[in-house]
Amino acid sequence: MTDHTNADTLRTPIVAVLGHVDHGKTSLLDKIRGSAVSEGEAGAITQHIGATDIPLDTISGMAGELIDPTDFDLPGLLFIDTPGHHSFSTLRARGGALADIAVLVVDVNDGFQPQTEEAIDILRRTGTPFVVAANKVDTTPGWNPQDGEPIQKSLEAQSERAESMLNENLYEIIGQLSDAGFSADLYWRVQDFQKNIGVVPLSAITGEGVPDLLTVLMGLSQRFMKEEMAIDVFGAGEGTVLEVKDERGFGATIDTVVYDGVVRNGDQIVVGGQEEPIVTEIRALLQPRPLEEIRTEKKFEKVAEVGAAAGVKIAAPDLDRAMAGAPVRVVRDRPVEEVVEEVKAELAEIEVDTAEDGVVVKADTLGSLEAMANALREAEVPILRAEVGDIAPRDIAVAETANQDEHKAILGFNVDLLANAETELENADVKLFTDEVIYQLIEDYETYVEEKQRAQQETVLDKVVRPSRFRILPDHTFRQNDPAVVGVEIISGTLQNNRNVGAFEGNEFDRAGQLSGIQKQGDDVDEARAGERVSIAIDGPTVGRDIEEGDTLWTEIPEKHAKILEQELKEEITADEREALSAYLETKRKRDPFWGK
Repeated sequence: MTDHTNADTLRTPIVAVLGHVDHGKTSLLDKIRGSAVSEGEAGAITQHIGATDIPLDTISGMAGELIDPTDFDLPGLLFIDTPGHHSFSTLRARGGALADIAVLVVDVNDGFQPQTEEAIDILRRTGTPFVVAANKVDTTPGWNPQDGEPIQKSLEAQSERAESMLNENLYEIIGQLSDAGFSADLYWRVQDFQKNIGVVPLSAITGEGVPDLLTVLMGLSQRFMKEEMAIDVFGAGEGTVLEVKDERGFGATIDTVVYDGVVRNGDQIVVGGQEEPIVTEIRALLQPRPLEEIRTEKKFEKVAEVGAAAGVKIAAPDLDRAMAGAPVRVVRDRPVEEVVEEVKAELAEIEVDTAEDGVVVKADTLGSLEAMANALREAEVPILRAEVGDIAPRDIAVAETANQDEHKAILGFNVDLLANAETELENADVKLFTDEVIYQLIEDYETYVEEKQRAQQETVLDKVVRPSRFRILPDHTFRQNDPAVVGVEIISGTLQNNRNVGAFEGNEFDRAGQLSGIQKQGDDVDEARAGERVSIAIDGPTVGRDIEEGDTLWTEIPEKHAKILEQELKEEITADEREALSAYLETKRKRDPFWGK
């Protein structure tokens, strides 16, 4: 590679901002944008599609003495707006994360929340370097705001009490990072950012600490990512689809982040699609109009070309089947088949292993689909089909074909149920789970499966013959036969009415008759438990001939029931029922070792 030291060939680093909903991601981006606008004339900041480009001069203006612009040859920073609030870092570029660097926003009072954990997981998996923005320092009781100041300057203006309360919260977050396997400290104490995560205390409302965040991001990008920022300025553009959107007058368009090379109007491009890669030609490249012009009818202006790194809306025919998270490649001087194969290969990396039977998974982007598949694999939940996009009627049809009832389910991450699928869902035997937190989604599904299994076991348990051993009490014969009525004590297990009972003669079970009634203190009952004394009526035997006072009798267990009890329901029955079962099986198996197996 040629020496890429002049600023022209270093692209802007792509920064993703992620974190738990309402921890302040949007307000932090708004603050950075707002300060950038007030810092320079309106042209200081360019809005891209799905991204905001902040040039180096504006950053150094905002960071004041923290940044000397001559130390940097990167052009600035490109902040990506996460579509929705889910984790942008699940969008990819050439198999890695699309973002070069990430800001994980954590509310300093709330610490780690479900989506924080999820973001951390994705950052760990993609190996994306990140800094933690500990937001909302201004909500510390007794805080004395210093608008827009670097955080250490601001800390000097705080009372000891406010500072120690803030420190307590900050160390809590540092501890949580450590539990997640990352060594972290307040950013000014970090010697080596490659080994330690810097925590930047800030407020998206007062702007305190924002200069520090920009400084740390610039420093990290400059020191560790210069090679990755070196791009071929004139090469064929490469990018990733953020969102597929219908625009009036243009039809389906793709909001794209271009991370390498140049994209020109009229270029032939290949875009990852839901079935096959889409080959099409760019009809228009659209950028948002500058802020002061947004009031005009047209929200966008057409541009002739964009170079990395940039967010741009691409209008072209046939984009309605494009997928969020899929690659976009300009063809230019190569055979189109070669580019199609490249796109296919990149999509194949994200192919999800599917099984003969399993659940249907839908997610909003390829990256989140991949994250879902990984999480389900860890939870040992098989997947029947996994696709990007909203939940459509055919997903319900596919889910209904699952063999096991518990697999007749659709797990949707950050997607909607299409209107034409609602009635189908009502009439189908399919359960829908949707959430914006992956592991919450999986937890809900697992709870449902457990409850379903428990309910199934309970129905089986109701039908299964329960084991019991009981003894005929001396001097408790109330009637000798037709039916014989005797008083008994249950030694172990549960004696149920209408069951066959008998005794073991050696290892042979000898059926005596069938129970036709159980009375407890004069009332008819369906069953009696271990330790209870009841009187029972048995159709068949005569006391004194077939059964005797003092005899030990058993409930006769059909072989199929014995097998279910031993193999599936052992945990569901009581300890004394288990004891009765074991003794029964042991005697039976002396004669036939495989009985009930």
